[in-house]
Amino acid sequence: MTENNWDLIENNELSKNAAGGTELMLRRIYDGFIPRETLSKFQIIPSRVRDLKEDKYRIYIINDLPGDPEVSQALQDDAWRRFHKIVFVSHWQAQRFIEMYGIDWSRCIVMQNAILPITPQKNDDGKIRLIYHTTPHRGLNILLTIYDELVKRHPEVHLDVYSSFKLYGWEVRDEQFKDLFDFCNEHEKITYHGAISNDLVRDAIAKADIFAYPSTWQETSCLCLMEAMSAGLICVHPDFAALPETAANWTAMYRWHENPEEHAKLFLGMLDMSIQELKANNENIVSRVTSQKAYADVFYNWNIRKVQWKGLLDQMIVNETPLEFEPEQFVYRA
Repeated sequence: MTENNWDLIENNELSKNAAGGTELMLRRIYDGFIPRETLSKFQIIPSRVRDLKEDKYRIYIINDLPGDPEVSQALQDDAWRRFHKIVFVSHWQAQRFIEMYGIDWSRCIVMQNAILPITPQKNDDGKIRLIYHTTPHRGLNILLTIYDELVKRHPEVHLDVYSSFKLYGWEVRDEQFKDLFDFCNEHEKITYHGAISNDLVRDAIAKADIFAYPSTWQETSCLCLMEAMSAGLICVHPDFAALPETAANWTAMYRWHENPEEHAKLFLGMLDMSIQELKANNENIVSRVTSQKAYADVFYNWNIRKVQWKGLLDQMIVNETPLEFEPEQFVYRA
């Protein structure tokens, strides 16, 4: 196996204890496929800008929303000019940033997040397995609100919940979601797993049937959805933020509603219909998830994306002009 270059990654006080999607993608970039000599010429910054290095090509990868205070600090008042390239993870996100901060389109590039394809391993145990595998503030409350009604309609469903801020080293934030976790732990048809490694979550996704994600968070990109699409799950989610771009019309998508009660009704309706189609082995569902998987395995495949990343870095070394700037302008402390 090629030796990784993880020691070149610049962690801040938040990322050093985190194992979320942002950190996962950064480690993949430094995983050994790009020569160390090339990587050493770059300062690749994920979301949180601290000290900038004058002798490096500076790439700022943004996973956040335009209103994020740290991102604003890094980009406002034409501060974006100090970065050679600004990488966004979806076109939806990029256009919002370009409009808000007046960034030159030529300074930006969209490099969508990517996954390693997942091979489905469905269980033949008579259960319909739902999975929720993201942090609790993104819609777990909506899912649990309608779950008892769903069980009445479909007694064979079982929900696996992989959700905790421990993934980001923020255990204290779990306290405000204790009631949701207690509900999961006390429900006979829910198994709460907390936060576990991405490899174990991928195994669980492979064995699930439906990704139940009533998102209440403006996703700029969604690795959870990409993995669920690759595993051949029916993906039930709203048309909110960058989710439609990620889903590319392959999923069971419904219209998002700003009112939580109305949102819950819409989510329940789509989830109910999807389960009915799954139980009937509906031809359209089978065809759709097969095509959905093929799409995800091609367009969100890390083995393809890593070639694009290497191409970007090689091109920048050849074409980019060094930028003059004053590093102290970019020092930001929370």
